[in-house]
Amino acid sequence: MPSFVQTRDNYIASVGAVLEIEARAILNYKTLLGDEIIQAIELLLNCSSHVIVTGMGKSGIIGKKISATLASTGTPSFFLHPAEGLHGDLGMVTDKDIIVAISNSGETEEILKIIPSIKRIGAKMIAIVSNSFSTLAEKADITISIGEIEEACPLGLAPTTSTTLTLAIGDAIAIALLNAKNFTAERFALYHPGGSLGRKLLLTVEDIIQQSQKNPIVNYRLGFKDVLFKMTESGIGAVSIVGEDGVLIGVLTDGDLRRALTYGSEIMDKNILSLYNRSPITITPDILAVEALKLMEDKKITVLPVINRDNRPIAMIHIQDLTKMGF
Repeated sequence: MPSFVQTRDNYIASVGAVLEIEARAILNYKTLLGDEIIQAIELLLNCSSHVIVTGMGKSGIIGKKISATLASTGTPSFFLHPAEGLHGDLGMVTDKDIIVAISNSGETEEILKIIPSIKRIGAKMIAIVSNSFSTLAEKADITISIGEIEEACPLGLAPTTSTTLTLAIGDAIAIALLNAKNFTAERFALYHPGGSLGRKLLLTVEDIIQQSQKNPIVNYRLGFKDVLFKMTESGIGAVSIVGEDGVLIGVLTDGDLRRALTYGSEIMDKNILSLYNRSPITITPDILAVEALKLMEDKKITVLPVINRDNRPIAMIHIQDLTKMGF
């Protein structure tokens, strides 16, 4: 039997052919979208409990991904293995749930065996199949048929194009539901508190100041040298200026001090009355950290005093406090 030696060109051609076949299938399906997609989305949108996705083998793997996408985008969902469902896990299903059953052939034995119980429980069922005349398609309340498509596998055996298209349909439905529910980035972050997005969208200025614990404050009557020492001690490059009542009246930065020194060393013996910014930009601790960062970037400043309801400074954050936390 002659051997076939693969070359780099062969690899590129093979990968390119698979991508073309699968991409073509997705784009072709776009032209076939019909009422069944609308019906499925409306049914899922009105679900008052969980969307339960089920499937065997490769379809099950795709189902797990679809379920995970639904759950993270505002549609409560979990995956039910049909074989486990046959042995007690159907107890997870209620009459308020919606089942999304995935089977390329529409004849997967394990799925067909749980259908009678699902019907008795009263849950609605959406089928995603290739054969719209299959048993699963006929038993489902709504059937989404991907049709007979060309698998990228040259043997026509390994699920490739069919699983890719099914996954794309699941993603598309999940995003349609996300849009219909006005699902926000903040809610997405709520479901992903351990990720970088969750950190960016859930952390407040209060969380930042608990980490940094910096609050350099000086009285407006203080002299130049004393303020310089206080600023150096804080290591933040700025101080909040307060009046006799402790209310914030301004901010002084190391840049302000350097500019003052250009007028001569005699400034060292004077107070800071003429030096500080009397209209500082401030924030409150309940503001999201990402909003604080945007404010600093927009205003081209590196420090922000944090004030309470009485306009008294309770902290000062530096832009580096935010970047250190991954912003």
